[in-house]
Amino acid sequence: MQTQDRVIVNQVATAIAASQKYLLSIQNPAGYWWAELESNVTITAEVVLLHKIWGTDQTRPLHKVETYLRSQQRQHGGWELFYGDGGELSTSVEAYMALKLLGVSASDPAMIQARAFILKRGGISKTRIFTKLHLALLGCYNWRGIPSLPPWVMLLPTAFPINIYEMSSWARSSTVPLLIVCDRKPVFVTAPTINLDELYVEGVEQVRWELPRSGDWTDLFLTLDDGFKLAESLNLVPFREEGIKAAEKWILERQEATGDWGGIIPAMLNSMLALRCLGYDVNDPIVERGLQAIDNFALQTEDIYSVQPCISPVWDTAWAMRALIESGFAPDEPAVVQAGEWLLQKQILNYGDWAVKNHQGKPGAWAFEFDNNFYPDVDDSAVVVMALHMAKLPNEKLKQTAIARGLNWIASMQCKPGGWAAFDLDNDQDWLNSIPYGDLKAMIDPNTADVTARVLEMLGVCDLSIDMHNLERALTYLMDEQETEGCWFGRWGVNYIYGTSGVLSALALIDPPRHQLSIKRGEAWLVGCQNPDGGWGETCRSYDDPSLKGKGDSTASQTAWALIGLIAAGEATGKLAIDAIEKGISYLLATQQPDGTWYEANFTGTGFPGHFYLKYHLYQQYFPLIALGRYQAILE
Repeated sequence: MQTQDRVIVNQVATAIAASQKYLLSIQNPAGYWWAELESNVTITAEVVLLHKIWGTDQTRPLHKVETYLRSQQRQHGGWELFYGDGGELSTSVEAYMALKLLGVSASDPAMIQARAFILKRGGISKTRIFTKLHLALLGCYNWRGIPSLPPWVMLLPTAFPINIYEMSSWARSSTVPLLIVCDRKPVFVTAPTINLDELYVEGVEQVRWELPRSGDWTDLFLTLDDGFKLAESLNLVPFREEGIKAAEKWILERQEATGDWGGIIPAMLNSMLALRCLGYDVNDPIVERGLQAIDNFALQTEDIYSVQPCISPVWDTAWAMRALIESGFAPDEPAVVQAGEWLLQKQILNYGDWAVKNHQGKPGAWAFEFDNNFYPDVDDSAVVVMALHMAKLPNEKLKQTAIARGLNWIASMQCKPGGWAAFDLDNDQDWLNSIPYGDLKAMIDPNTADVTARVLEMLGVCDLSIDMHNLERALTYLMDEQETEGCWFGRWGVNYIYGTSGVLSALALIDPPRHQLSIKRGEAWLVGCQNPDGGWGETCRSYDDPSLKGKGDSTASQTAWALIGLIAAGEATGKLAIDAIEKGISYLLATQQPDGTWYEANFTGTGFPGHFYLKYHLYQQYFPLIALGRYQAILE
């Protein structure tokens, strides 16, 4: 080995050791890993609104929210959807609303600056539906401008083309409670009472409280909405009370023992709003549990209070386990064993909403959060299965039983086009994204390349098998999803770098000789979008602008994804893109901090493409460690 090669080997080993040390230092005594899941400020703003509505604001340190919101306001006066986006209208309006609810005067310099930003971008009338809905709760927007959600939707049978189970799990768990809220159309009195008249460009007296028309076939939904509103005004809504009672029953049945609904703040907030509309008392145990569940998503320091949209302990734990083992940890190291046994305890053995369409599958999946029995997901389950497979646990029989259950559940969730979705089976009626209520374009959960790739990677890593016909369907689906440039779309991570890395990791393990051309095209695309500094990065804007595929400032997590994909491709083709890989490794080595961590400001996780993004604070830790571990294996 040449001197220069020894230097690289030593540098990589040192970086790995430092990264491992850091991960071990933040492992919870119970065995899991869990770091912040950051989003935009709307989540926290809406929690402020909820507590004001319930009158529970004085029992939470909401005064710290003001500090948090001020810290997140940018020089242009607005608040961002993701880091560096230049500010976003709806996000800024909700932050402004929350500051007013917290007693900040409209004459405050920060509010003056925010108001100028908001008005320049069209004001409240140009915001998203959900922002308008929250404002309507305060009387700051007219309910006439909110899409109607007739309660009788709850009564539509699953055999009917339109029913709540044709919505994605997150849309369903958030929408059912809104059937109650939108029927009641409440205007709550808060302390302080506020108005936001100053945020209407046209002047509040001139606002046309109506849904905007598109000039295409989707305007049919607006005609239907006019009919729904007429029926409401004449008190002729059919099966109104039956629908309300069915929605209430559905909400109560899906509250976890811990108080959570759906594992996500929107579902939790909306469910609490529905209970408030139905007259539940603040001291009711159901309400108390719900409020406590929301509290559990909060992050608090001496000065700041904010709320996460979701929490990711199962996901973080499985990836941290993989990172440690793939970077050289023995599979029976105490930290790995403890994490593995914790994951075994988190396997969900109850039926959830997935079973409405999936009549064959039996429970055995994992969710993203601590508690979410109704909504386990394919992606988490596949990663957990891989982590458990790699670990050596004291009770191997129990582990293998858990893996078998997980595999069988995942196999039963394969969609008709051949791929896998996140939470549901054949949840793909795209027209639902065109209804007035669906302006986030996230009403469905179709199969995607990244989740499908994760399943196939699991099969390869764990030497598991599914029906050969179904395997062929999945591979054909992935081949069809490859873009003309050679990359794959990333639904749950930003964006094409994430998707391409995942698919290459799968194809490298599942009959790679058959897919040489696709692998080489994916590899070439990754090499072609490497930045001059050796790293990789991709902006969230690539979801809206295809010309930005693979383009953006380098980040540790996206660099790691690219390296993972390139190493997998090289192993599949027998020829590594060594120059690109070495430059990427050099980037990771150069950007690692003295305590073994990496830092990135950018959001590299995706909630709803184009509308909601996430920063997983551990992505910048365990993915670089995996990449370094795989590179070290090459050197050896």
